[in-house]
Amino acid sequence: MHKASISSVIDTLGVTKYTFTVYFLVGFTLLFDGFDYLIVAYTMPQLAREWGLTKIQTGSLASWSLIGLMIGGLIAGVISDRIGRKKTLALFVAVYSLLTLPIYFVHSFEVFAFLRILSGIGLGACIPIAVTMMAESAPTNNRGFFTSSIMAFYLIGWVIAGLVAIYVVPIYGWRVCYLVGGIPALYVLVLLAKLNESPYWLLGKGREDEAIKIIKKMEIIATGEAGEWSPGSLIAPSPAKKRGISAIFSLEYRKSTVALWMMYFMGSVVIYGISSWLPTLLVEQGYGLVKGYSFAVLQNIFGIVGSLSTGYVADIIGRRKNVIFGWLFTTVAILLLGYASNQWQVVFCGVLVGTAMNWGLSGVQPLIAEAYRTEFRNTGVSWTQAFGRIGGFLGPIFAGYLQQVGVGFTGLFVFFAIPAVGAAFIALFFITETKGKSIESLESLASSRILNSEG
Repeated sequence: MHKASISSVIDTLGVTKYTFTVYFLVGFTLLFDGFDYLIVAYTMPQLAREWGLTKIQTGSLASWSLIGLMIGGLIAGVISDRIGRKKTLALFVAVYSLLTLPIYFVHSFEVFAFLRILSGIGLGACIPIAVTMMAESAPTNNRGFFTSSIMAFYLIGWVIAGLVAIYVVPIYGWRVCYLVGGIPALYVLVLLAKLNESPYWLLGKGREDEAIKIIKKMEIIATGEAGEWSPGSLIAPSPAKKRGISAIFSLEYRKSTVALWMMYFMGSVVIYGISSWLPTLLVEQGYGLVKGYSFAVLQNIFGIVGSLSTGYVADIIGRRKNVIFGWLFTTVAILLLGYASNQWQVVFCGVLVGTAMNWGLSGVQPLIAEAYRTEFRNTGVSWTQAFGRIGGFLGPIFAGYLQQVGVGFTGLFVFFAIPAVGAAFIALFFITETKGKSIESLESLASSRILNSEG
């Protein structure tokens, strides 16, 4: 009887229409996710003025959802590894969209914060599931591109949030933006109808017959016909000794977990702090609402370029070198923006920052997805991102405090350059290369590292 691993089948078929179907179905959940997250950054000036908020309170408007993002990340991995990627993704799209809608009716800072925490649970849950789905759907030689570039959809959502705010806020007010944020609830029906479950997850749950059905779909889409598959045809890795949270802190995975957590924490301080405050900072610098928001939108457009480019480069030079380059590039770009003194310097340096910081953070995604076994991969991805949300929560608040004590525009960006350097340092000394390894071979990589270190 012919036997094969899922990775060998996917690698043989290569990038197909099936790969891109998963890519776009999952990508649109991140597009809507990105819109619902960043729309607060484009309504901060209006909210602060209407409710008479201090600088720290204004900065916290962008941070409340990050508490939810952290909670969502903590629970999404455990749920997804238990009930499946598809069901969990659809569930949390419904959560973030249906809990964004009521903000239209909010008239106090406290209620706004409460709803943003709740909707943030859905926002935070979807990102790690999306990364995991792509890691388990893409061929080995292209996995870096797909797991990194999926974050470009998130940034497209950021861009759309800015464009909607530019045209909606001056005419209809900030509240209508949150009505738009409720529309993705309808997309849940599309996910349930069109998205297939991960065959790796199905096989890991002993549901080989369902995994084979999906393999056959892949083959039909790629070649026009399905191969002969019988029970026992798919090679399943040996069961993991531990699962869930205990697994990611086991001896084999502890070092990788801590390194990835710290790198994602520092990257989140940078990207969420700058992205949340930049529209308001530019308005306060005298560029006006439309021009200030347009500069921020342009930064996010080039952020898409960074997310699309980083995975492609990672598949060529390796994940580790790519991430080191990304964070050093980010450090330089942030400092240049901090010292920009006129409109065109702000535009140019803002574009560099958008490209660089998304290059760095999106470049971390394949490292996270490739660090853990299928049985607890999404737990590892989601807990790493959840810990990073602490940095994302603190970044905007720190930025508000620093402005309140008078560090100025330049001082604020010098502050954001520090964690970018820290992320590069961690990648240099504590990250192991995973380029070119199949999902199955990655599952024995951690154990071999332990054996080598003990020897």
